[in-house]
Amino acid sequence: MPWLYFTLKPRHRTWAEAWQKEVQDSLRELETVEIAEGCFIAPEARLFAEPGRAIRLIGPGVSIAAHAFVHGPVVLEAGVSLNARVSLDGGAGGIRIGEGSRLATGATLYAFDHGLAPDRPVRSQPVTSSGIVLGKDVWVGANAGITDGVRIGDHAVVGMGAVVTRDVPAWAIVAGVPARVIGDRRDRRRSGAPGSGWPPDDSNQ
Repeated sequence: MPWLYFTLKPRHRTWAEAWQKEVQDSLRELETVEIAEGCFIAPEARLFAEPGRAIRLIGPGVSIAAHAFVHGPVVLEAGVSLNARVSLDGGAGGIRIGEGSRLATGATLYAFDHGLAPDRPVRSQPVTSSGIVLGKDVWVGANAGITDGVRIGDHAVVGMGAVVTRDVPAWAIVAGVPARVIGDRRDRRRSGAPGSGWPPDDSNQ
């Protein structure tokens, strides 16, 4: 549980940091990884970073939960959180996730795509990779998918189960398959607070 690690009381910190050092040192021996101080990686996480496809945790507070799958090239900035069963594959173009962004359980980002020409089977199609970029303070909901070439602006929200196939503006809330803009985080009327009018009351419709 990454959030428990970051809230440990001082009397537990010594053994926990030593345990994390073992986990992280074993990854450094096996994979092409860069891990900043103050990060957490669950021992059940799967990180694959062969030469030329590095994984870089470049700021403190990055957390990767159990059963996450991360295949470089991937860059995670400070405070990024990958929850259980998140799947990232950087292809050739790479994935970069900005500071403080959070990916919920089962979110999937694949930074590559196969051709669809009818003259050959899928396994023989050429593979392309443009990369994926998430800005800072982005929230990607559970089981959402983001396809190659997408750029998501700062502070955006991707709803649970959405499939994002095009760029998302900063502050936008997107949902659906394919995802479309349904709101804006700056709209305080959509805060969910009592009397805000959000979510809408459909009882009389």
